[in-house]
Amino acid sequence: MSTLVPTPATPAPVLPQRPEKLRHGAKSDVVVQLQERLTELGYWNGTADGRFGGTTQQAVYALQKAAGLRRDGTVGPKTWKALDRGVRPEARSTSGKLIEIDLKRQLLLVVEDGRVGQVFNTSTGSNEYYEHDGQTYLADTPRGRFTVGRQIDGWRDAPLGLLWRPKYFNGGIAVHGAPSVPPYPASHGCARVTVAAMNWMWKNDAIPLKTRVWVY
Repeated sequence: MSTLVPTPATPAPVLPQRPEKLRHGAKSDVVVQLQERLTELGYWNGTADGRFGGTTQQAVYALQKAAGLRRDGTVGPKTWKALDRGVRPEARSTSGKLIEIDLKRQLLLVVEDGRVGQVFNTSTGSNEYYEHDGQTYLADTPRGRFTVGRQIDGWRDAPLGLLWRPKYFNGGIAVHGAPSVPPYPASHGCARVTVAAMNWMWKNDAIPLKTRVWVY
């Protein structure tokens, strides 16, 4: 009578222990784990290099916005839970390639046929009044459906500030790169993303001319 020897089970991978708080400036294998999960869920995050820099913080902002959490850019228990649950925003459109800008959650979505491909933190109009050339204006980003009609491949020194590689979709309102992209509305009306994010969009032709833009 032969005795069957059970095949040894493959040991589960040992994951790095998660710290209570993971902040900007951290460098570790846990950061790699974070970055890879963000990328898996569609939060644009660049390369998983183990460094919690500005690009990773922007992706964390976007996740926190999608999950309805405090937008502090720090990964604590609630943000880890959102990652584990696979929280990601859903598109409103059902067909075609377009950009969706969610004003309430301050998210910019790259969408194709109803599927969200990439999610970005964005900062749109502050809805505050400002003065320019003796006139008073409201810094708002109007809701509606638009089309990208012109673009500039470089810096534009506009009357209200510098715009990196802008894609104009509503008069002077554009999706553009900016040095500062806070997790709240702060622009004069444009949809800001980081310079790195805007470079990715140009490189991957994410917003070519005639792309539809739905602001809601």
